[in-house]
Amino acid sequence: MSNKLNVAIIGSGNIGTDLMIKVLRTSSNLKMSVMVGIDPQSDGLARAQRMGVATTHEGVDGLINMPEFEDIGIVFDATSAGAHLINDKKLKTAKPGIRLVDLTPAAIGPYCVPVVNLEDHIEQSNVNMVTCGGQATIPMVAAVKQVAKVHYAEIVASVSSKSAGPGTRANIDEFTQTTARAIEQVGGAEKGKAIIILNPAEPPMIMRDTVYVLSEQVDKAKVAASVEEMAKAVQSYVPGYRLKQKVQFDDIPANAPLHIPGLGNFSGLKTSVFLEVEGAAHYLPAYAGNLDIMTSAAMATAERMAKSMLTGGA
Repeated sequence: MSNKLNVAIIGSGNIGTDLMIKVLRTSSNLKMSVMVGIDPQSDGLARAQRMGVATTHEGVDGLINMPEFEDIGIVFDATSAGAHLINDKKLKTAKPGIRLVDLTPAAIGPYCVPVVNLEDHIEQSNVNMVTCGGQATIPMVAAVKQVAKVHYAEIVASVSSKSAGPGTRANIDEFTQTTARAIEQVGGAEKGKAIIILNPAEPPMIMRDTVYVLSEQVDKAKVAASVEEMAKAVQSYVPGYRLKQKVQFDDIPANAPLHIPGLGNFSGLKTSVFLEVEGAAHYLPAYAGNLDIMTSAAMATAERMAKSMLTGGA
């Protein structure tokens, strides 16, 4: 009897392939069973075959028809939002107890950011990994929320243009909307906004994130300590995640409030957090920290789910 849970990955592109290599090399509770694609010539499927992983180029239907499907407990979906809606329905019809970890903007299930709310969702049949910008910045919003009421949070995620494939570009509007919603629902801000920048600089730039949080006035030392503690928690599964400098603060007095169009005037404390995310370079280049944080967060989520499933809910 194996002490690992069998998993499949749908989507043999950059994200799916990086995730496969992470599972094969570093997972404690997951066993890489099947890589699913739609392009028989894809590098991801070729790599999977070389690494001894079963493959199909017939999409989710091909997976369901494989003998390995019977033993699969968790499926990662790294395709697109539209494809995920179809995949979720087909997989649950074929196997009602199966779990899905969604790396697309579809968000059928609740948003999951491991350091913030994973324990609330380990029994869910489908969890959504928000976006790369969300995984990097929502922990910082949540860190401020732990010590103060957050009126507004705005994040700016800058990623290398080279790291943004056709899927990211096609879904760019959904990514910003999904991130903004998750800043509110997971991060705890009353209102959230997300801006993503595809940086064309050469050589490619590492992922950089800026997080602005407007909160009630509170002890700055408590906010800084909460942010630093949260950054260390993220580093437990994304080693390349780090604060670029100390947390910055600006006092906004009531007699000189900050005006945000459409929301009104705010006074209190403005907290600015500056981050960078370097990738582990398992398959993707080190500058593609934006993709690495997605695959790392997805694997951390599945690891915890698998542990619960293997030990009967522990």
